[in-house]
Amino acid sequence: MQRLGDNYKLILAVVGIAVALLLSSIIVVPETQQAVIVRTGEPVRVVNRFRPNQPYGMTGAGIVLRIPLLEKVEWVDKRILSVDMQPQQVLSTDQLRLQVDAYARYRIIDPVRMVRAAGSIENVEGQLSSILSSVVRQELGRRSFASLLTAERGTTMRNIRKLLETQARQYGAQVIDVRIKRADLPTGTPLDSAFTRMKSAREQEAATIRAQGQKDAQIIRADAEAEAARIYANSFGKDADFYNFYRAMQSYEVAFDGSESSTTVILSPDNSYLKQFRGQ
Repeated sequence: MQRLGDNYKLILAVVGIAVALLLSSIIVVPETQQAVIVRTGEPVRVVNRFRPNQPYGMTGAGIVLRIPLLEKVEWVDKRILSVDMQPQQVLSTDQLRLQVDAYARYRIIDPVRMVRAAGSIENVEGQLSSILSSVVRQELGRRSFASLLTAERGTTMRNIRKLLETQARQYGAQVIDVRIKRADLPTGTPLDSAFTRMKSAREQEAATIRAQGQKDAQIIRADAEAEAARIYANSFGKDADFYNFYRAMQSYEVAFDGSESSTTVILSPDNSYLKQFRGQ
């Protein structure tokens, strides 16, 4: 009976170990995760790998078997992730110190490369955050503060995304977008002095535009007067009598218009100025 009891315990122990090994060999991969199976430190396969435009239910997620104790699983998020840059000061080309804060959105599209290069998502985020800070400092250091308030900001963001994308590829990541949360001047004296310089620059620009406008107006007016004189001269050469009559009518309109003046003009009937009324 003692031996039978020992055999029974041994069988139970073997069954228990077998069940434990079976359970440890089963993993459930959700739709939101990529599972990298690592055997003796080397990735051997990927379950539920990211593929663009792949519908749910067709991705390979679900129950997967692995070799217990020999294979382990590295989980890689399949969704779009974000990484924040540590806020820092950047010196622009117009010598303004900007308080800059930015973030990037990315996705792991090559989980095997990620595991080999970084080991985990946390390490990737740390690397991308450092790279993002360097790229933002490099790109904004080539721009003026005013350029960030214009359409040139879009070009700046595309350049930052392209530079970050180049570095992120070595970690199996695809950069989807980069955004600057804020790029402000420090409060206090730096901000006040910057506003003063910007106001002075805008006033100088406005004065230059007004001066150029006055110059252009004088040139246009002179050209118009020259063209009018040429037309008058041509018309006088074609019909001198009509030209004299037309100019006399203009002179009478100005001289005898009582709507703007109450001055009385007394002229002799035989005055040469009134010859058009006499039909001469």
